[in-house]
Amino acid sequence: MQWIGAILFILTTTWVGFEWSNRLSNRPKQIRQLKNALQILEAEILYSQVPLHEAFSIIAKQTPKPICTFFMSLHNSLLADRGDLFAVWEKSIDSLKKNSSLGRNEQEIMKQFGRTLGQHDFYQQQKHIQLTINHLDRELEEARDHHLKYGKMAKSLGVLCGLFVVLLLI
Repeated sequence: MQWIGAILFILTTTWVGFEWSNRLSNRPKQIRQLKNALQILEAEILYSQVPLHEAFSIIAKQTPKPICTFFMSLHNSLLADRGDLFAVWEKSIDSLKKNSSLGRNEQEIMKQFGRTLGQHDFYQQQKHIQLTINHLDRELEEARDHHLKYGKMAKSLGVLCGLFVVLLLI
């Protein structure tokens, strides 16, 4: 019975380590998806000149999860409640944070972008989108570095911590 508990504990800590590593590897991918979504938004605003709720729907159809869920949530919230865009944006950013591997910095960058969304003319809006993409580029580099530094370590640390605790208890 003791050995079964030990094996289960080691498996659990190994799973935690692999989950941590998975979040580290998903973060750069999701930042790239967010950048692509902003580029689509820029094209929709400048060239198609569709309303924001329609642009959000178009983006949701062209991006993978969890980014598509974020933009579909924006689309649905704007259709249901014609309230303040920033309040809807902030609420959707908070749910994106829970459902993705994005960090606090990306959340803050997107919140700052949401404050300017829909407040300026087309060319000023394009400048804000480009500025946001530049900030996300910086975060993408940092996310890649973290993945390279800590990805393998997280997996190994999960296994080794489990073994260490089991050896202490036996």
